[in-house]
Amino acid sequence: MPLRIEDYAVIGDTQTAALVGNDGSIDWLCLPRFDSGAIFAALLGEPEHGRWQIAPATPIRAVRRRYRGDTLVLETEFDTDEGTVRLVDFMPPRGEAADVVRIVEGVHGRVPMRMDLRLRFDYGHVVPWVRRVDTDTVAIAGPDAVWLRTPVALHGENLATVADFSVGAGFHVPFVLTWRESHLPTPHPVDPIVALEGTVSYWEEWIAGCTYEGPWREAVVRSLLTLKALTYGPTGGIVAAATTSLPEQLGGVRNWDYRYCWLRDATITLQSLMYAGFVDEARAWRSWLLRAIAGDPSKLQIMYGVAGERLLTERIAEWLPGYCGKPVRIGNAASEQFQLDVYGEVMDALHQARKAGLEYDQHTWDLQRALMSFVSENWTRPDDGIWEVRGGAQQFTHSKLMAWVAADRAVKDAEQFGQTGPVEHWRELREQIRADILAKGWDPIRQTFTQYYGSVELDASLLMMPLVGFLPATDERVRGTVAAIERELMKDGFVQRYTQQPEQHPDATVDGLPPGEGAFLACTFWLAQNYALMGRVDEARDLFERLLELRNDVGLLAEEYDSDARRQVGNFPQAFSHVPLIDTARHLADAMGPEENRPRE
Repeated sequence: MPLRIEDYAVIGDTQTAALVGNDGSIDWLCLPRFDSGAIFAALLGEPEHGRWQIAPATPIRAVRRRYRGDTLVLETEFDTDEGTVRLVDFMPPRGEAADVVRIVEGVHGRVPMRMDLRLRFDYGHVVPWVRRVDTDTVAIAGPDAVWLRTPVALHGENLATVADFSVGAGFHVPFVLTWRESHLPTPHPVDPIVALEGTVSYWEEWIAGCTYEGPWREAVVRSLLTLKALTYGPTGGIVAAATTSLPEQLGGVRNWDYRYCWLRDATITLQSLMYAGFVDEARAWRSWLLRAIAGDPSKLQIMYGVAGERLLTERIAEWLPGYCGKPVRIGNAASEQFQLDVYGEVMDALHQARKAGLEYDQHTWDLQRALMSFVSENWTRPDDGIWEVRGGAQQFTHSKLMAWVAADRAVKDAEQFGQTGPVEHWRELREQIRADILAKGWDPIRQTFTQYYGSVELDASLLMMPLVGFLPATDERVRGTVAAIERELMKDGFVQRYTQQPEQHPDATVDGLPPGEGAFLACTFWLAQNYALMGRVDEARDLFERLLELRNDVGLLAEEYDSDARRQVGNFPQAFSHVPLIDTARHLADAMGPEENRPRE
């Protein structure tokens, strides 16, 4: 059986990330970028699809893990009958090449160890040619080349590179794996101890910029570190997760590639970073956003590659058996969908950045005016919605809400920052969209807003209404919607994304897929924020702390939680879970403090 998703921790160098299991195995690593081919893909298959395990060679009695302080340096301790050994894993900040450093430290006793390296390029599809070059072990296939450097004697065994060694108390054994394009010269050796000190310093210096001093600081700091780990440093883009095809339902088909940058994440990501004092990261993210969306507003995509690439063609990796079932997807066809809400997300993100004092030029405002021209002409069109449904476009209420946000932020940018444009038209548009939502998105009999116009389905995305300032949380229509979500979308105390009614849709839900998935964690965070805004502070706090308990032993969250299996599900670690964690802590800190808590507007 594969490890549970929560049995993994993440290490990274702000250009890619690796997942390290509590069994000492790196089962996922794409190089040189988050969205490159994986050199270790055992996460989505078997050890033969690529992994790098270092662990005791004798039975393990106990395992403990932690990050070294507020860093991304992972420490795993194994207790055996022979003694205790510590495995230190990290990726130094990117230099001339990408490095993974693993240091085995003896704590007490003398522990026999086994190293098993199975390099497989292109998602487990390519077995490289491995040879010795002086004291290095080098693996090459096509564009990829990997060097392994260690003082331990290595040998080949069944298409793997292995080593047997032992570590006594007070001693350490290093391993350095370096990836570089195969046509480039051999990379210079990395001193593992110097690299460790430099990596610790890098993360400690970065997180020292955090200005958040409220409650739950440990959880907020770990979430901020995770967001930084999911950042592609050269461009400032932030990927949704480090993985592809970890299922939203064990054994199901809701397996997507999340190694890309979603525009939808822009607003809350910017808000979270700026709130915690990381203005430079917010500026870099905003710059990525502006580059990515430049061009014809009608060609705006919901997601882009880490450098702003637009072509994210989806294909199936048939040779991989998948994590608890297929398919394994590379690329994401949802990038070709029309999702009206992203125009509101972009306008809101740029408005929030202005409020934070980030510098702007006329070109940025010209781009926003072009986006508003598109919204003005197209806000009545059906779209594929926030959840990227594959069952056909609808008049989704949340999409109309975010079109309202676009108009509202355009008006506010003109009023508050002196930007020029057809402001009266935008005011009229804002009121027109508002009236449309209240007339067509509201079910007066059930006293709730619905997923799309004329439907009976509910949708947790409607919890965003008070969070973006459309209606106050104390409005009876918001209270009614929250009550309906509590009745119909809550399962075991967590919020499902939307109604999935097999009796009405025996073959598929509105999303075009078989029903069934875990609770989408962001939705439950949104409910906690609504509680805080309503003055239901004790309920908000209780719900928030229940969510914090779902984090794994090193503070990480996937996309969803399966309350039946009591397991995290979905891609991991998930930015769209850690960002609302930060935002909810902020809302609660405000609600419990002397200042009145207000929605973002």
